[in-house]
Amino acid sequence: MTAPGETAPLPPPAADDAAAGSIGESRWPPAAALIVFMALNIALVVWLPGRSEIRVPWLVPGLEAVLLAVLLFGHPGTVAKHAKSLHRVAVALVTVLVLAALWATVLLVYDLIKGVGVTNSPGQLLASGGLVWLGNNLAFAMLYWLIDSGGPIARTRDPRPVDFAFVQHMSPELAPPGWRPVFLDYLHLGFTNATAFSPTDVMPLSHKAKCVTIVQATVALALFALIVARSVNAFT
Repeated sequence: MTAPGETAPLPPPAADDAAAGSIGESRWPPAAALIVFMALNIALVVWLPGRSEIRVPWLVPGLEAVLLAVLLFGHPGTVAKHAKSLHRVAVALVTVLVLAALWATVLLVYDLIKGVGVTNSPGQLLASGGLVWLGNNLAFAMLYWLIDSGGPIARTRDPRPVDFAFVQHMSPELAPPGWRPVFLDYLHLGFTNATAFSPTDVMPLSHKAKCVTIVQATVALALFALIVARSVNAFT
């Protein structure tokens, strides 16, 4: 009961709201993507011991585990105090993931040119190449998610586009009021940029965004062309 003129106390935040509070949106989509990719990396290490795509078998799963811990266990109650620090840590970890993905691509392309390693087995080549391709897509998607407009927390305060303009930005009538992109939107951007070798329905606005998309598209094109050519040759 409240006296006349008093405001009823607000109910405590729900668990989902608390989970979203630490990064500005739900933590589960990026966490689920990391868990799936980590499981695939571990499966490849077990299947092909000593044939890791970056020559350091447990580096990528280890980085993913640390990033997963940052996403899932960052305390919502103290995020306002440590938001910038958490964001810097997440960006640093994802940057290392991107560099690892690029290095894996370089090593696989080198093996393809020299005809050594997994490139002599069609099945192993497709499995390793597919994992490298997926790793590039996920790493760049997470990088887009973290750098666009200052990151997910910053986008909750100001949803205006800074680095990437989505369809909902350019045609507001297609989106509900206050719409802002979330992780799945950037995951879609990463995959379409890697398959079409250019942005499709998302326009890069800043020089930073354009440079990152150019790097991803170039890597995807080189990887796709060489893997397909080598796989066709190996199968025939």
